Amino acid sequence: MPTLVVLAVLAALVMAMAQVWTEVQWYSQLGFTDVLVREWVTRAVLFAIGFVVMGGAVWLNLHLAYARRQVYPPTTPEERNLDRYRESIEPLRRLIMVGAPVVLGLFAGSSLSGMWRPVLTLLNQERFGETDPQFNMDIAFFVFTLPVVRAIVSFLMTVVFLSAVAALITHYLYGGISLAPRQQKVSPAARVHLSVLAAVFVLLIAVSYWLDRYSMLVGENDRFAGASYTDINANLPAKAILAAIALVVVVLFVVAAFRGSWTVPVAGIAVMIVSALVVGTAYPAVIQRFQVEPNAQTVERPYIQRNIDATLAAYGLDDVEVETYSATTEAEAGQLRADSQSTASIRLLDPNIVSPTFNQLQQNRQYYGFPTTLSVDRYTIDGEKRDTVIAVRELNQDGLGADQRTWINDHTVYTHGFGVVAAYGNTTSADGRPAFFQQGIPSVGALGDYEPRVYFGQNSPEYSIVGAPEGTEPWELDYPDDDAENSAVNNTYSGDGGPSVGNFFQKLLYALKFGDMQILFSDRVTEESQILFDRDPHQRVAKVAPYLTLDNRAYPAVVDMDDDESTPKDLVWIVDGYTTTNDYPYSARESLEEATTDSVVDANGQPVTVGALPEQVNYIRNSVKAVVNAYDGKVTLFEWDEQDPILQTWENIFPEHITPMSEISGDLMSHLRYPEDLFKVQRTLLTEYHVTDASSFYSGSNFWNIPTDPTVATGVQQPPFYLTMQMPGQEDARFSLTSSFIPGGNTDRNILTGFLAVDSETGDTAGEVREGYGKMRLLELPSDVTVPGPGQVQNNFNSNPAVSSELNLLRQGNSNVQLGNLLTLPVGGGLLYVQPVYVQSAAGTSYPLLQRVLVSFGDEIGFASTLDEALDAVFGGDSGAEAGDADVEPGEEPTDGGKEPEGTTEVPAAAQERLTEALADAQKALADSNAALAESDWTAYGEAQERLSTAISEALAAEDEIAKAAGETPDGAATEAPTEGATEQPTEG
Repeated sequence: MPTLVVLAVLAALVMAMAQVWTEVQWYSQLGFTDVLVREWVTRAVLFAIGFVVMGGAVWLNLHLAYARRQVYPPTTPEERNLDRYRESIEPLRRLIMVGAPVVLGLFAGSSLSGMWRPVLTLLNQERFGETDPQFNMDIAFFVFTLPVVRAIVSFLMTVVFLSAVAALITHYLYGGISLAPRQQKVSPAARVHLSVLAAVFVLLIAVSYWLDRYSMLVGENDRFAGASYTDINANLPAKAILAAIALVVVVLFVVAAFRGSWTVPVAGIAVMIVSALVVGTAYPAVIQRFQVEPNAQTVERPYIQRNIDATLAAYGLDDVEVETYSATTEAEAGQLRADSQSTASIRLLDPNIVSPTFNQLQQNRQYYGFPTTLSVDRYTIDGEKRDTVIAVRELNQDGLGADQRTWINDHTVYTHGFGVVAAYGNTTSADGRPAFFQQGIPSVGALGDYEPRVYFGQNSPEYSIVGAPEGTEPWELDYPDDDAENSAVNNTYSGDGGPSVGNFFQKLLYALKFGDMQILFSDRVTEESQILFDRDPHQRVAKVAPYLTLDNRAYPAVVDMDDDESTPKDLVWIVDGYTTTNDYPYSARESLEEATTDSVVDANGQPVTVGALPEQVNYIRNSVKAVVNAYDGKVTLFEWDEQDPILQTWENIFPEHITPMSEISGDLMSHLRYPEDLFKVQRTLLTEYHVTDASSFYSGSNFWNIPTDPTVATGVQQPPFYLTMQMPGQEDARFSLTSSFIPGGNTDRNILTGFLAVDSETGDTAGEVREGYGKMRLLELPSDVTVPGPGQVQNNFNSNPAVSSELNLLRQGNSNVQLGNLLTLPVGGGLLYVQPVYVQSAAGTSYPLLQRVLVSFGDEIGFASTLDEALDAVFGGDSGAEAGDADVEPGEEPTDGGKEPEGTTEVPAAAQERLTEALADAQKALADSNAALAESDWTAYGEAQERLSTAISEALAAEDEIAKAAGETPDGAATEAPTEGATEQPTEG
């Protein structure tokens, strides 16, 4: 038996080590060990405090009650019954009097240990330098101090209450309290003991009442956040009165402990309860009903103004530049001449649609893949900054066949993705494909030399074991190459990306951690091996910075981290980190889940949080830009908001973790941007808080809504869009994040009421943000101007006879039409809408190609093969400005910025030209057919139908030729197959 116990203890220790020591190694490898140590030490201290205070208090009161028991023979039936209970309990008494405190102490310690973040921020807090409008106290008191003090008071009330219950039961069992009808009594010892506990409990109630006065400022009422007129003029004095009454009752209980009667303190408790009902509930209700409600707009005005001012400050909206924009709806020739920078940069490539196209043209092998939603960035190509759609070619082991999914392949061969693919955002190739300027394997193009291997990404395996002894033939599949032996090039990882897993003890720990004994027995796990795990950029940042809320989107960038042109660039992931709180006085609360959910990010894609961070916030700052290296997983946290007191507080706790902004290289700086989730939260607040007059805010007559996405049927919000554009008043076009607004309330009227853009251009100077970054500009449309909203514009597109006819024609021949993102731009003195139209096969290998562009300005609609043509169609034949695709002609060879990579196909220009001509002929034949039908000219109708049939046949033939060139067989199956041995060679090492 002792041997089994020893073995069980050893097994438990090893299992614990498998979780604890592996975490220590992970943090140590990244240089963030003190995050783990500080958290665990703080948790341990708080656990010990909670255990000692709760367990010690209950134990002490149990023993005090037992030690002062009365020992005498039972004289009444009740006492004889209790005597039998005492006899039955006596054998377990010692266990109960020790076990109960221990169990309660464990629960209390676990609960208190979860407060490690608030306690650390309380002890290391920085002042906000701003005060609340009621008590004139620094905001730091409400954010850092008040929550912890309230939690301590609540914890102590629980301790005292449980101690009193334990003492009461003990006194009753051992005769200190008798409830016999003719012999009710309380012993002096019990009276003193319980009176003192009652006095302490009521004292804590008094403290809680006093703290309620401050908590009113972070509460919410029916119409706005913060304390209202009733709170300030009725509840606030009521809480002070109730606290004073509670202090009097405390004194009465102390007196009762020595005077021998509970009559007076019990009466005091009754007075407390009545006062709570009258002063704390009835009086405020009367004030609200008879003084506030009939005059609410007047009496609540100063408190609503407090709410407006605090909300704008807490969400960084107090410097929004608001302009009345009397938009014109009349389109004239040459109207866009002054907006050439905006029109030249209009993004036609929809990052939410073209992922299948990237996969078909750039996947290269079945074990690679691209995310469903691609990223928008900007790169300087040939001296010109261009909007870019970029994606990382990540490893996708699900693409492997079942016979390839062995442990060796999954964890030692297929270990990483390879390179990025980038395309111009404002133009496509002549056949509608993206115009790539970085592509292929090996990666070639305009981005230059960079480390393309992606060991850390958003679709990495749970763990990979990399590294091999020197002189050993590499076994990690690096990239496919038809010219190499076995059609593949292998590689051995040379970075420092994970803990060592070389010796037997480490193998055992990681085998237990991942539940995989192959780690323990495989010959590929050697002294030089590293194990890579927790590889998602979000996951890595969340673990090293558990005080941050992270943006949904991690986006890739190829950057020079040190501005050293002599070394290769790095492929990195950029994640925006937020500091948040839910305790900013008078600021409105906003649900992160609701604000960030749209047609791209569903309700499952919530901001990444760790532990008990709030689901709702009333203060947020983009305080950190986190960068994760895709090759070695290194995490760098760059300080972004130097004035944020919450970040300063955490810097006091972890002084070496945040890297100053001055160390951001110029190249990295040029790829940082205004974060998407922060903008979503801010635009949600601006639907109401663009109204800064308290009286108007109370009426709510000018509140707005965010339009639903008209391109999807789910009725969710339209996402904001990144694009380069020039707002009215700006000197030049800037990379911006934009959104629009429509009327609020329950109206179905979908007209534009506002347009919001934030300058997202960070510049390219090392350690210095470009002036104007983060500047928000809001265009408010006057009520006498009617500009169609996104929903109305989409309806106009769909119901336009010419557009619907051509879309129906495009849908023929087993093709589907996809409508891209509907962009809004303030140009030409009005609002311009642009929407790309994609066509893809309805069967077999299917991927969307850009074939048409829809444009709307006022009531005018343009529909053409290029944006430049569509703009000209809207603006009298000459818009006055050239779009980015102005030089794209059907049949023209694309300029990709590099050689055509392996695994891609060139669509025959002649076939594409025949398809374009056939579609044009079919459109004309359809128009002639409709005209003849309207005039009952059956001869002309028959001729037109014959021409339509011929044109459709020609279009189908050209489409088949294009499909075959893209790698399809006539039945839609892919013709490309992996070269024999290409995937088996790495398995053999």
